[in-house]
Amino acid sequence: MNVPHHGSRLQAFSDGVFAFAATLMVVSFDLNSGVRVLLSQWADLVAFGVSFFVLVALWVVHYNYFRRSGYVDYWIITFNSLLLFVVLYYVFPLKSLVKSWLGEEGLTRQGLADLFQLYSIGFALIFLCYSLMYFRAFKKERGLDRGMTLLFYARHFFIYVLMGLASVLLSFLGAGLEYGLPGFVYALLGPLCYAHSKWFERKFTPID
Repeated sequence: MNVPHHGSRLQAFSDGVFAFAATLMVVSFDLNSGVRVLLSQWADLVAFGVSFFVLVALWVVHYNYFRRSGYVDYWIITFNSLLLFVVLYYVFPLKSLVKSWLGEEGLTRQGLADLFQLYSIGFALIFLCYSLMYFRAFKKERGLDRGMTLLFYARHFFIYVLMGLASVLLSFLGAGLEYGLPGFVYALLGPLCYAHSKWFERKFTPID
């Protein structure tokens, strides 16, 4: 007997994990220091802020999946679980990466390359999970209009995966590390996603 899955329970569990990730960031930020000490630790504050708002952005992407589809089966649960696992570890290399950009970490060239690789692998895995969730929902969607919307976002987030892999390759080869090229490659997301949106709209149907 097939028993329907309850998306609300998966969303509640996911929200709890995102909240736990935010809590870990707060715990790692020394709030017991005096106000003057905290103000002097501006690099920690900036890194904390960037990590927090990146976490919020990832939560919004997760929220929008359930807003657009809400389809849940064991494959979705698997992809979602892998996503949450990576998110819990993703914020920590991101904080170190931001601090290295601010000149606070004192990383060697190899250390910076390793940090870029760790960050980009996490980035690619997170958006691969989103892409697979949308593609799985597309395969099960019977409505044409909503199905095309799900296909669009599956392809859209796969572009993010490709940019993450490009950053991994650049950092592995050591290309432009002194200029932060493995990080600046993410600037291509804007024009690539815009071009994909226009192409998809012409070929299929407008997306929401």
